[in-house]
Amino acid sequence: MLKGIIFDMDGVLVDNRDAHFQSFQEFCRRHGFDCPADKLLPLFGKGNEDIMPGILPQDFIDEHGLEKLSAEKEAIYREIVADTIAPADGLVEFLQDVRAHGIKTAVGSSGPTENVDFVLERCGIADRFDAIANGDMVTNAKPDPEVFLLASRLMGLPNEDTLVIEDSFAGFEAANKAGSKLIGIATTYPMEQLRTGKTDMLINSFRELDYKTVATLWD
Repeated sequence: MLKGIIFDMDGVLVDNRDAHFQSFQEFCRRHGFDCPADKLLPLFGKGNEDIMPGILPQDFIDEHGLEKLSAEKEAIYREIVADTIAPADGLVEFLQDVRAHGIKTAVGSSGPTENVDFVLERCGIADRFDAIANGDMVTNAKPDPEVFLLASRLMGLPNEDTLVIEDSFAGFEAANKAGSKLIGIATTYPMEQLRTGKTDMLINSFRELDYKTVATLWD
């Protein structure tokens, strides 16, 4: 039965696909590289350790260091969204509903600690989660299930009693490997594309969800 919900952050807690596009493009522009959307989009949902080699020459990464480059890109992202970031449509109401029914909530994000803390605090939702698992706390990024397994463990719940809400195919694969139920949300990818993934339900926004709806996934 449903006991906990794990929310991805980028594209789920906040609808920020375009902001990440802008930050990667600005980052690449500063270093003299192109960053076309069709090259970047398939990498969404993964960690920078997988994204950076997909958009930058390996010798450039070796010269400057992956950690330093990732920190620079994320600082650009935070600059871009600092004044505009907000919770996804319907998220706050959904969190209130499920928590009122005794459901635990967690964040399961590939993002670094600084980004996760920044988003939760700026959106005023840091106190709505019982646990936080982020990319700095795991060895393997999505599509590995490690971050979702950690989030479940931090909530004190078995994975079969947890629901993951994700927007990316890397996240879909991770949730399926973790053995959790899965809802896909059409923010980063269009609905028709999401239908090619393995999910238990697809939604356009949190306005389509409430406690009763998600609990029926276990019926």
